[in-house]
Amino acid sequence: MAVLPAAQIGDLVAAHCRDIADFPTPGVVFKDITPLLADATAFARVIDYLADATARSGAELVVGIEARGFILAAPAALQAGVGFVPLRKPGKLPGVTLRESYALEYGEAALEMHEDAIRPGTRVMIMDDVLATGGTAAAGADLLERAGGQIVGMAFLIELGFLGGRTKLAGRDLTCLLSI
Repeated sequence: MAVLPAAQIGDLVAAHCRDIADFPTPGVVFKDITPLLADATAFARVIDYLADATARSGAELVVGIEARGFILAAPAALQAGVGFVPLRKPGKLPGVTLRESYALEYGEAALEMHEDAIRPGTRVMIMDDVLATGGTAAAGADLLERAGGQIVGMAFLIELGFLGGRTKLAGRDLTCLLSI
């Protein structure tokens, strides 16, 4: 399958995602990607696009952020011919881990990875489903850089531009399939 142009991939994502009001809390509009995942052709087009972005970046690994980032990152890594590393919530990985904590509006969260998941100098593409405020993605990038990784790109299915997450990722190469 040929990789769709940016405008067409954005339209495809918009057509296959839906808004769920007041989930998980009142006032939040959740971006539900399950209709996209259920459509094999649309999902394949998205993975083609992400794998192409990975290959063009020169990444040696794709890192997916828990949990919906895994759904995109693992098949994109496989198609691009590179490895996959998960960034998990605390306590989900066996063995010795590295942790990066970050602030949320209502508390604190953290991401972990195995301390030996990447070699210093490894070129890394980070993937997640949504770029909102940028806190999770910035924490993931900080964790990977602390481990010696070189972030060569970050890819998101949907960017919620009105939340300003891009500012926390200033200077990074971002690929967003749909910007709202």
